[in-house]
Amino acid sequence: MKAFYITAPHETDIRNIDKPVPGDGEVLLRVRMVGLCGSDLNTFRGANPLVSYPRVPGHEIAATVESALGEAAERFAPGTRVTVLPYTSCGRCPSCRRGRPNACRSNQTLGVQRDGALAEYIVAPWRKVVGSEKLSLQELVMVEPLSVGFHAAARARAAEGDTVAVIGCGAIGLGAIAGAAFAGARVIAIDIDDSKLELAAKAGAAEAVNSAAASLHDQLARLTAGDGPDVVIEAVGLPATFRAAVEEVAFAGRVVYIGYAKAPVEYETRLFVQKELDILGSRNALDDFPRVIKMLETGRFPVGEVISRVAPLAEAGGALADWSANPAAFTKILIDLDR
Repeated sequence: MKAFYITAPHETDIRNIDKPVPGDGEVLLRVRMVGLCGSDLNTFRGANPLVSYPRVPGHEIAATVESALGEAAERFAPGTRVTVLPYTSCGRCPSCRRGRPNACRSNQTLGVQRDGALAEYIVAPWRKVVGSEKLSLQELVMVEPLSVGFHAAARARAAEGDTVAVIGCGAIGLGAIAGAAFAGARVIAIDIDDSKLELAAKAGAAEAVNSAAASLHDQLARLTAGDGPDVVIEAVGLPATFRAAVEEVAFAGRVVYIGYAKAPVEYETRLFVQKELDILGSRNALDDFPRVIKMLETGRFPVGEVISRVAPLAEAGGALADWSANPAAFTKILIDLDR
């Protein structure tokens, strides 16, 4: 079978390798579509410290069941459309013992610490496979990235009556917007790109703020009667937006960070105490796949408009290179293995 490799920074290759064979309790999946993630882009750029080369990227997956063994065969019929929870957990570390395996100390995500899904076939434990016959392949491939945003909204305890500001309207930020809105919160989307703000409105944002057009503080104050949002979810990963989350959130508010800042962040720590803030990290997804699938089945998320480009496997390297050269031009790139 064919598999796509990032062999070194800015270098890729398509190789012929052996087709995997499922073991007991595993499912052999024919990969139909894979979404490229920011972690894949960082691997291509040589900026992902968790990756060694060569690496097969890809953990946003739409597939169909080819075959299954053991208990898996009782649960998944051939041809079933599925996606895959791409994380591992050790079951022993503090996170796992506390029922939060998404933050496992020894986690290995597909396409990051281990080879991913950008190949014609993969195998997966049946417990990591989630099916939905109601969703299209393009919708299924969006389940994992949207779940990361849904998890951030759950970490924020977003609920009806809350005003939630989401900084950054990329794929993960859109997931946070949709997750908070799905929970009944009023959502304010923040970005510097009006086209992404338009997408945010379709994903569930009630208001949009272009922080490059006018003062972020003044716009949020106007929308919150001077109080600031109850919750700020940061989905950009810049020191300036890390600081803005703390500065703009309301007293007794909650701040959730999804992205990593690419440089050290200096804070006015007085605000942590004076506002008595809850400051939370959000990693991967936990039990969010079923809620995202339920949301997508309602047709409330603009999947088609989020997708910037669909390319065949042969053009995956070129798609990564184009994204690296002009990241603002893309929200989501899909690789279609049927083309």
